[in-house]
Order: sequence, then C-alpha cells, then structure tokens
Amino acid sequence: MILVTGGAGFIGSNFVLDWLAVQDEPVLNLDKLTYAGNLENLAALQGDARHVFVQGDIGDPALVRTLLAKHEPRAVLNFAAESHVDRSIHAPGTFIDTNVVGTFRLLDEVRAYWSELPPAQKEAFRFLHVSTDEVYGSLAPADPAFGEQNRYEPNSPYSASKAASDHMVRAYHHTYGLPVLTTNCSNNYGPFHFPEKLIPLVIVNALAGKPLPVYGDGQQIRDWLYVGDHCSAIRRVLEAGRVGETYNVGGWNEKPNLDIVRTICALLDELRPRADGRRYAEQVAFVKDRPGHDRRYAIDARKIERELGWKPAETFETGIRKTVQWYLAHADWVQRVQSGAYRDWIAQQYAAA
Repeated sequence: MILVTGGAGFIGSNFVLDWLAVQDEPVLNLDKLTYAGNLENLAALQGDARHVFVQGDIGDPALVRTLLAKHEPRAVLNFAAESHVDRSIHAPGTFIDTNVVGTFRLLDEVRAYWSELPPAQKEAFRFLHVSTDEVYGSLAPADPAFGEQNRYEPNSPYSASKAASDHMVRAYHHTYGLPVLTTNCSNNYGPFHFPEKLIPLVIVNALAGKPLPVYGDGQQIRDWLYVGDHCSAIRRVLEAGRVGETYNVGGWNEKPNLDIVRTICALLDELRPRADGRRYAEQVAFVKDRPGHDRRYAIDARKIERELGWKPAETFETGIRKTVQWYLAHADWVQRVQSGAYRDWIAQQYAAA
C-alpha cells in the first residue's frame, strides 16, 4: 500500500485515479477536504476496496501515527498543500500552517515509523514530496529554464512556504537518513482543476458569458504540464528515482497567459459556439496585475528524461483540447464546486482595475 496525502485535490485525485488504473496496489488517501479537496473527483472509485479514504490533516500527528501503524505503507507521497498564489497573498498564515508546519509534522511521524521498519522494508521505503517550480523565483526572457541546481528565490507567500517544505524534506534526508524524493513541477492543467486557476476559470467564465480576467498585459509566461503527464512522472520517480534527489517535471510548453486564453477561446468557438455567433475572445478583460507577479517560469526537464526515461506524452495542443472537452462534458461537476463562498472570492480577486 502507498499513502497519498492531499489525494482529493486536483493533482492528488488525478494521481490516485491514474495509479489504480495501471496497477492494483491499494492507496490510503488522507485529505483534509478544504475548499479545493473534493471527494466527487474520486467518485469512480466508490466501492473499490483498493482505495481507502480518510478525512484528516497531515498536521495531526496522532492521526498520521495511527494510519502508518495500521496500514504500513511502503511509500508516502505528499501532495497536500495550499497552492493558490492569490489566496496566499490575502491569507498567508494558512499556507504556513499547511505547507510548512503540516509538512514538518508529517515528516516527523514518517521518520519515526520508518526508523522502526525491518531492514528490507526500511531500505525500500520512500517519501516523495510534490513541489513547484515557483520556489525558484522568476526568469528574465532570455534566462535558461530552471534546473535542479537553481537557487531558491520564492517571491510569494505560497512559493516561500513550499520552499520551506522542500528544505525540511531535504534536511530530514541529510540529518536522519529518511529516503526522500522531491519533484518540482510546472503549471498543471487538466480534469478536476478547481476553477480559480487560469485555465479552468477561463473555460467556466467563457461558457457563463462572464469576463475572462487577464492580469496586467497577459504576457506572464508559464510552462504548462498536462496533469496526466505529471502523474506518470511521479510514478516513475517513485519507481526509480535516486534517493535524496530532486527531479524537475515540465511540459516543454512555455506560453504567455494571453495566448493560453486565446487558445481556449478558439477551442470553445469550435466545440461550443456562442449562441449569438460572436467570438469568446471578446469577453477578455484585462485587470490590475497582482502584487509581486512573477514574469516567467520555465522547467528544464532533461534530468528526469536522462536518468529515468520520462518525457511528457501530451503536447499543449493535445492536452488543452482534452481539458476543454472534459469541462464541456462535466458542467455538473463545475456547478457543484462553485459555492457561494467561491463566487465571492472570484468577485473580490478579479475586480476590474
């Protein structure tokens, strides 16, 4: 069995679904079910004995200790995190609580569990920590992409909290010998993405006839990674990654935000034309840029390809088409996740300048 934390969130739920689609090893899924954690993401596993769900907090040492003792996982994969930059600007304390303190408490319980394992199980055990490219800061237009040796220069409370968690994971390896692996990924997109992030927000707002908010001039560049590719990368790192190493996971898809929005609009024009015959791109609305907005991220994913033979299967063109088609086919899912509190948040965050 493996223990997955944050397995009801966007990336975590995709990983659990993908894991059980390709193998039968059971998953113990621990998720706090905050606003972005959604058991409906895992509806396909209802009644599946290979999936054991527990609602709880990685920062609850007694709960984690009990679960480790009872289920004896061979690996822990830590997806649990607060992950939205905008929310971290408004409420940084929550990010410190989950991403820093929560990760520390999880690590400490895992270390205690691991230290008591029989020698063969101890040798085979892994703690895989899922992180972000945002810990590296921002790139100038001509800078090379982020490599694993880049200096950490986080610029938001979110990225600073993830940087702190990465350092804690590293320290537990070097101090205690805990066999850890860390992945730093670029921007994910795909099914079950909570509609506060750029791609799902644009899809949902476009279909609802609402403005499509674009920060500043829309020329912020990100490297886009289809979530299914990210899941396959994590499986590969868990399988064969070198203990103590970091692997950057990217999609080789650097795109300005405005290009992303226009691509989605063009796909919707094709797949779900507006009743009035107008183009979705007419709904684009430029809004005041957020504080400290990083200009460019890009991932150099050559190490994971060189050492582990992994590279993304999707191009941006194939991945974004799959994503738009998924949202068109799952309007009921979108409607249920859009609570009143969520609508209030979007109204506050994307008020026109």
